[in-house]
Amino acid sequence: MWKKIKQLMFIILVINVVFIIWGRFFNPPITLTQIGGLFEYGKLQRDYISYDEMGNNVKKAIIASEDQKFFNHNGFDFNEIEKAMKNNEKGKSLRGGSTISQQTAKNVFLWQGRSWLRKGLEAGYTFIIEKAWSKDIILERYLNSIEMGQGVFGVEAAANYYFSKSSKDLSSSEAAWIAAVLPNPKKYDPKNPSAYLKKKHNWIMRQMKNVSLK
Repeated sequence: MWKKIKQLMFIILVINVVFIIWGRFFNPPITLTQIGGLFEYGKLQRDYISYDEMGNNVKKAIIASEDQKFFNHNGFDFNEIEKAMKNNEKGKSLRGGSTISQQTAKNVFLWQGRSWLRKGLEAGYTFIIEKAWSKDIILERYLNSIEMGQGVFGVEAAANYYFSKSSKDLSSSEAAWIAAVLPNPKKYDPKNPSAYLKKKHNWIMRQMKNVSLK
């Protein structure tokens, strides 16, 4: 029995290693989150593009909004994790401390939701992709796979959906509107922004001035 378990674990490990190596060169054909969006909204709007085709404004906007230390950390921002834990312990609204690398691991390899199992797997995948992939690859996978609207995935699909243009042609303001919907794209809509979304958009615009793409 134990021998069969070890064989199964070895097979799973090999599959994961192959998938991670494969992911260094190709975007995922589909993710669990995208499958969920397809079932929920009856559509899957996405358009994978290369890192260079995305344009700088949307990259800066997402980094400004989600993870300004992206190019400097090794996959984990322990200061943000500590802040998130303290905030959540106080009973305030749940605050995430995940980096773009962690979110990429979750979006590409795992599923949504909160559980210790998923967080543990997320940490493992994050560590590996930080070693096996470059920062540009991680950011490209993230910007292509992230949910940015109801059934809309990736910055190219979001740019077409919200502004009828390619992501490389987004102005700084338009890019900031797209970034502002994170991390709750099912709730917020740049086409009909709430007061909160307008405030976040303005904050992102200011923060974009501090973002340098390496």
